Amino acid sequence: MCDVAFTVMDLDARNRQDLSNIFLNTYLEHTGDWQGLQVLPVYLSRQAYVRAKVNSIILDDPNISQENHQKAQQEAKNYYHLAWKYTQQHQGKIIIMSGLSGSGKTTVAKYIAEKINGILIRSDAVRKHLGNVSLDETGNSELYNEEMNQKTYERLIKLGEIVAKEGFNLILDAKFDRHQLRKPVIEIAKKDNIFLTILSCYAPVEILSDRLSKRKGDISDATSDLLQQQKNNIQDFNEEEMSYVKKIDTTNNWKEQITEFFR
Repeated sequence: MCDVAFTVMDLDARNRQDLSNIFLNTYLEHTGDWQGLQVLPVYLSRQAYVRAKVNSIILDDPNISQENHQKAQQEAKNYYHLAWKYTQQHQGKIIIMSGLSGSGKTTVAKYIAEKINGILIRSDAVRKHLGNVSLDETGNSELYNEEMNQKTYERLIKLGEIVAKEGFNLILDAKFDRHQLRKPVIEIAKKDNIFLTILSCYAPVEILSDRLSKRKGDISDATSDLLQQQKNNIQDFNEEEMSYVKKIDTTNNWKEQITEFFR
């Protein structure tokens, strides 16, 4: 996390938070080290402070030009300010993605993560880390029995609680198709007074099937032949859940819908 923080901080300092977010989420997904986020702010502040200190030392050099002196002074100021920003407490939010395979959950989740500098945790990645298999491995049916499903959601929700309590914006990407899976997250949000949204993604079944048949290079193992089973298992949102739900039609201007929701 110390090394990761240096790259994240450097990109933040250059006003490329979009790239720092992609880099961080890619690292976390491939290593499974989401718990490391508990110490990330400390290292971010430290790395920014080191950069600030180096620029401050340059100011004592009598041989540098006035132009370079002013440049070093401004950079030191910017890095000190960034180091301070990393120490500030933040109130994060939790976003649950929900919907059938192929409904666009992950595409929407990645877009939101970049927009709100959020931490994206995908159930597909959590499942494979629990099973000690490569994210690139496909077709392992043992990863999808009922016991593994339960372990995956328990781990996903536990990680979500840890990350959200640290003040990060959090996106949990899974089907969340049953009340018993959504309820624990709602209870965490209530207990810790964390803003919660459930984004329910949908599209016609024929489009879902087409998307799944064309999917390549993704860690998900979902195929179109699972859609009917998923439809049979899904439970509609109850009255309590509906107060958190925003529905996203992923076939039509979904980015505009997202912008409206988070305005």
